[in-house]
Amino acid sequence: MSSHTVYLYQKEIMEQCRMLFGSLAPLQSYISVILAHELGHAEDAELEHLSGLLDGPLTVSEQAEIRLRIEENAWRYAESLLWDIDPVFLHTIIDESLYSYHQAIEPHIA
Repeated sequence: MSSHTVYLYQKEIMEQCRMLFGSLAPLQSYISVILAHELGHAEDAELEHLSGLLDGPLTVSEQAEIRLRIEENAWRYAESLLWDIDPVFLHTIIDESLYSYHQAIEPHIA
């Protein structure tokens, strides 16, 4: 965080795009979405606080909820940047990205 640098790992992004969409045809748009999401983390005013909370004594449920909030914050910011992108395309990526975070809190929901 202190370097104010965003890293995008091309090989991993290409693999994710291929797995999610079956080809690399939407790769440029996919990269734009991933970059916007990472910028969302960089611009998240809560990130430092939320990350710090993860270092404290928390239940598994509390950790999962904080991790989900961190990701949702980044996606909200990304959506604000990507107003001109196909919403189905964008939400396919967001839903896939958040799936494991939602799964992590699901067993803890009464």
